[in-house]
Amino acid sequence: MGRRFGWLWAAYSVSAFGTWLAFDAFAMMAVLVLHAGPAQVALLAATGPAVGALLAMPLGPWMEFRRKRPVMAGTDLVRCAALLSIPAAYALGGLGLGQLLVVSVVVAAADITFNAASGAFLKGLVPADRLLTANARFESANWTALVLGPPLGGAAVGLFGPVTTVVANAVSFLLSALGIRAVGSGEPRPERTGAGRLRPGDLFEGWRTILTSAQLRPLFLNTLASNAMIMVAAPPLAVLMLGPLGFAPWQYGLAFALPSLGGLLGSRLARPLVARYGQLRVLRTAGTLRAVWPVGLAFVRPGPPGLLLVMALELGVITCSAVFNPVSVTRRMECIPDDRVARTLSAWSVTGKATTAALTALWGLLASLTGPRAAIALAGVLLLATPVLLPRAPRTTARPSPASVPPSPDAPRPSR
Repeated sequence: MGRRFGWLWAAYSVSAFGTWLAFDAFAMMAVLVLHAGPAQVALLAATGPAVGALLAMPLGPWMEFRRKRPVMAGTDLVRCAALLSIPAAYALGGLGLGQLLVVSVVVAAADITFNAASGAFLKGLVPADRLLTANARFESANWTALVLGPPLGGAAVGLFGPVTTVVANAVSFLLSALGIRAVGSGEPRPERTGAGRLRPGDLFEGWRTILTSAQLRPLFLNTLASNAMIMVAAPPLAVLMLGPLGFAPWQYGLAFALPSLGGLLGSRLARPLVARYGQLRVLRTAGTLRAVWPVGLAFVRPGPPGLLLVMALELGVITCSAVFNPVSVTRRMECIPDDRVARTLSAWSVTGKATTAALTALWGLLASLTGPRAAIALAGVLLLATPVLLPRAPRTTARPSPASVPPSPDAPRPSR
């Protein structure tokens, strides 16, 4: 994969570890420091991504015809500076929900911009036949960080206070920026296509690319619905586990850390499964299986049995998601034209963040009215319907002779 990919992978790994070390840090500070209720925690979880998505909308077209490596390093530094403002405010006794909201907005906008730039950069860095391998390595790094990060973060919160993990996350973005710089120059400046200047219509080019593509559209709709239904249950679950059920922060982190070993397994299985069964079959199977687990989170109880139940359900979700994610990302990158990658990925992320944010706010209100369990249960039931949105095999109108059948893009291929 080369030295440059090695530095990019290292930069991603360190920032992923910092992010998962600070897993739900804002929610924990809201509950444990500011004594916020379910509606306020949901507002915090929803407002940042929603407003950040709006701020990030023009950045996709803006970065399309610019070198992506400086954009990635710049967004890392922005996230570092924004996060460091939290411990500063906490030390001065001025930390409030408003501060957390502002930082959440800045980080969300930077996340979307970084992800769009990094996807376009990776597509130009890695040969097409190694994209699945590269995405599987990123997926593996993410789940490794999730195994280690939350329990260490929970222990750090218990020992040193609630802002400790935020500081560590800020440092991780600084290290990521240094790693991206070490990737080295050599990235060609993209050639502009179409009009010489940014036009208002360019803001919507990413959505046009997605919605007019028979391959991208179903994958987009399924990802949108599935991710939203999984994420909206997180704030009610945090309130339920850290509040009425009495789980300690380290137990809450452990409940999501140990099952992440399934993520390592799933990311390792993605490429051989595609080689044996084909891309589309793996997408449909893994995408269906990941939807069946979360409804059980509504039945979690206090004590060790409840903790074990959460771990078992999360293991199922994470293993299936770790198979699905790199295959889905690879299929998406293969289907996006080279001169629209940043705009399309930005539109994808903006829509996902905004949808999840809006539904998270709605679920926070629902949890306040009906209780966390009912909100978690409804999200799980709706998630069961999302497999109908998965991509389907194209219909054939006639059965050609065997000699005239071209190789299917989803047909198994020998692995290297």
